[in-house]
Amino acid sequence: MTLPDPQQLLPRMAADLQALLQRRGVDQAHFIGIRTGGVWVAEALLAELGQEQPLGTLDVSFYRDDFTQNGLHPQVRPSALPFEIEGQHLVLIDDVLMSGRTIRAALNELFDYGRPASVTLVCLLDLEARELPIHADVLGASLALSPQQRVKLSGPAPLALELQTLTAS
Repeated sequence: MTLPDPQQLLPRMAADLQALLQRRGVDQAHFIGIRTGGVWVAEALLAELGQEQPLGTLDVSFYRDDFTQNGLHPQVRPSALPFEIEGQHLVLIDDVLMSGRTIRAALNELFDYGRPASVTLVCLLDLEARELPIHADVLGASLALSPQQRVKLSGPAPLALELQTLTAS
């Protein structure tokens, strides 16, 4: 399987996002990346759009519904939202959309800060393994992987994808 090149996906994603926000009548949107890969994708999208603005970051570890089962990831960092959430148009960005549970956790955390006017979801990859009814408004590419396969994003620049195969132990 050949993985798409994020550097080739980003220009189309940026154009799609601009067109979508324009259709929705959104003049100013605040960008929020979900740690860690979503932050890298958000930074790359902002650069592609030629925008310099504060980037919000979310670490959704405490908001995940599997927190009590999996425990705390050792690299948890605080979320940082350098702008108001209440009444604002937000662009929420993640690297991979799989089950939808990370996005659900991110939305729960955002609503703890206030009620946004809108949230537009942007994802680099959709792995089509949904457990919750969540879809991206702007998407780089869709991939169907076997249960033994994972995709790893490396970054922050340049962004690159790597296919990993899990081995049975």
